[in-house]
Amino acid sequence: MPISRLSFPILALVLACVSSAHAQQAGGAPPPQPVTVVTLEASDVTLISVLPGRVTASGVAEVRPQVSGIVTERMFEEGRPVEQGAALYHIDAASYEAAKAAAEAGLAQAQAQQRSAEREEKRQQELRERAVVSQQVLDDAVATLESANAAVKVAEAQVQAAAIDLDRTTIRAPISGVVGLSQTTQGALVTAGQASALTVIRKLDPVYVDVTQSAADLLKWRRSGQQLAAEKSTVVTLRLADGTAYEHQGFLAAAEPHVNEQTGVVVLRVEFPNPDQFLLPGMYVQVEMPQAVIENAILAPQEGVTRDRRGRPMAMVVNAQNQVETRELTVQRDQGNQWVVTDGLQAGDRVIVGGLQKVAAGMTVVPEERPAKTSEASN
Repeated sequence: MPISRLSFPILALVLACVSSAHAQQAGGAPPPQPVTVVTLEASDVTLISVLPGRVTASGVAEVRPQVSGIVTERMFEEGRPVEQGAALYHIDAASYEAAKAAAEAGLAQAQAQQRSAEREEKRQQELRERAVVSQQVLDDAVATLESANAAVKVAEAQVQAAAIDLDRTTIRAPISGVVGLSQTTQGALVTAGQASALTVIRKLDPVYVDVTQSAADLLKWRRSGQQLAAEKSTVVTLRLADGTAYEHQGFLAAAEPHVNEQTGVVVLRVEFPNPDQFLLPGMYVQVEMPQAVIENAILAPQEGVTRDRRGRPMAMVVNAQNQVETRELTVQRDQGNQWVVTDGLQAGDRVIVGGLQKVAAGMTVVPEERPAKTSEASN
């Protein structure tokens, strides 16, 4: 019976399967498993700690009246920058102008008595030289002059105090900054040194970020050779509440010389420039603080590190014979999407990052280097 043309492909497929089965029965090994690897490099790694903090103004001034009276005018726009010495409020000054006028009149009276005492003292001095009057009369004239001189000084002080009170009827900005909302209105009665502030001025460039760090971590940081930023050498970066990075870098300005007994932490103050007033007091941020520098450390991709049943970090490495080895690692900490490894790996090792589920120790594999673009994108 003739064989149709359609039967030839089926027959060839059956013959190939039979041939493959005979090859496996004859002891043929499967081809090496392809894996993706990353070749490691040694470098000095700066450890970074992410610390939470709050933004605070570098200068805060609560504006309060120093004299009592009725507010007649507010002379600033809320939420706008003001310069030091700029007028903010004006208090009715009629009573203070009258007080100054009365003080000036008292000064004029004291000065007139002073001039009269000076003439009397001079006359008694001349008479005494001619032995016309007694020494007692001259002494009385001298005492009267000294009393008049003192009265003039008291009157001058009263004029100065009245002038100060009159000047304080114009409430001025004690510092330069951004003025907040006004807590009083025109026509309100205010008193000297009252508890509630009329408004608050905040200096927003630069700003401070106060963060907390454990005393143990601070000791490690200081032992690594880091110093407080007298030279502004400790560069610090900032991450905002939405996860984005702040465009300006700051520096560590100061550390509270005190450890909180309850929490065991130290308050660190970081200073950041804020030319656009993007950072506002009270804003929650995260500070990326450098802690220490590890020399010749290895950064291993996190996807290439696993844990055994005891929780120890392990990595699969392809040796020079393209065979898989298992390494136990000493991991210092994480750094982004990598692990900082101080023992177990060295420069030049090829760590398996793809195909881990299909390999085991001792297997021969075909390593393929992961493209650099993929590695950079994952970072």
